[in-house]
Amino acid sequence: MTPRPRAVLTLASVAHFVHDGFSDILYVLLPLWAREFGLTFAQVGLIRTVYTGAMALFQIPAGFLAERWGERGVLAAGTAVTALGFIAVGWTGGFVSLLIVLLVAGLGSGVQHPLSSTLVSKAYETGARRAALGTYNFAGDLGKVAVPAAVGLAAGLVSWRAASVGYGVVGLLAAAAIVAMLARLHIGAVVVEPQGAPGRTGWGIRDPRGFQALSAIGIIDAATRTPFLTFLPFVLIGKGVTTTQVGWALALLFAGGAVGKFVCGLVAERLGVIRTVVLTEAATALGIMAVLVSPLQIALAVLPPLGVALNGTSSVLYGTVADLVWSDRRSRSYGLYYTLTIGSSALSPSLYGALGDLVGVPAALTVVSLMVLVTIPLCALLRPAVTAPARVGAA
Repeated sequence: MTPRPRAVLTLASVAHFVHDGFSDILYVLLPLWAREFGLTFAQVGLIRTVYTGAMALFQIPAGFLAERWGERGVLAAGTAVTALGFIAVGWTGGFVSLLIVLLVAGLGSGVQHPLSSTLVSKAYETGARRAALGTYNFAGDLGKVAVPAAVGLAAGLVSWRAASVGYGVVGLLAAAAIVAMLARLHIGAVVVEPQGAPGRTGWGIRDPRGFQALSAIGIIDAATRTPFLTFLPFVLIGKGVTTTQVGWALALLFAGGAVGKFVCGLVAERLGVIRTVVLTEAATALGIMAVLVSPLQIALAVLPPLGVALNGTSSVLYGTVADLVWSDRRSRSYGLYYTLTIGSSALSPSLYGALGDLVGVPAALTVVSLMVLVTIPLCALLRPAVTAPARVGAA
């Protein structure tokens, strides 16, 4: 392994840490916004939908922009836009202005997943790509652990506005570091193909049936994970936790998720992708129900192991995407997969938020736990793709 791949992996990991931090501090801020602006659960869900939906919508355009302008500039610009959005959040005065600012911030964050994944994949084209992508994913989970806890603490000590602005400044510094270091490494610039060079067209999917099955599982997994995270703070507040404690509770959950990135990868190597997904999804459903029905101390104790299962599934699925696509269209195919899954996670909080207004948050999250189990029969459709012999030219 040369220093250059390690440097690229480090920068991609920094980008993942920062962007996942932006995304997941919303879980800490949503109850504060609900109280200050008098929001319903449907409005809370819509805020999450707007941010995640904007992020989903920009996945594919980000891939095409990177083909024209290079990953370096697009990734840095998107990071800066997201950072400026969260700085602007500190001056919002109500529900509508909050939605508009988070829409712009979400669009900026749409560049991170496809472009960072592409940079790491290119850097480790002939090396330990799965291990590198696992490290990259782990860095995102570190952001989920550290940033919500820090912002929750800052919001309790000063104000949520100051906390949002402060982390926005961190994002601007990260954007500057990304563009400067990638330029120094001569990585992420536009690649000019020789005139007349052959190349594939389309999305770069070499196994359409397998990709469809994988995407279906990813869509349902995301559509259950995100609403659970969105409304978990309300469940915990109902059990008696404070705003600062919500941040630490989420840190427990995301710490388990970070462990799950590695543990579930190792389990998949031993048991296989299908058995691992079935195991993690069943554990997720049981864990959600345990949090809902248990007293506070037991619910908090359940959060770390629940995080292992909750995030472990997505890690196994992300690692399988590269097996089903061609390397010369990787930005597009990653963008497509992330659009489908993140789009699903964007729509679901609004739907479950409306359901929560009708029947209450605990009942809505009970439905979430049942929906998780729908992924299990879908695994049978994915099995042929992940058990088939490797094909020539596979990514």
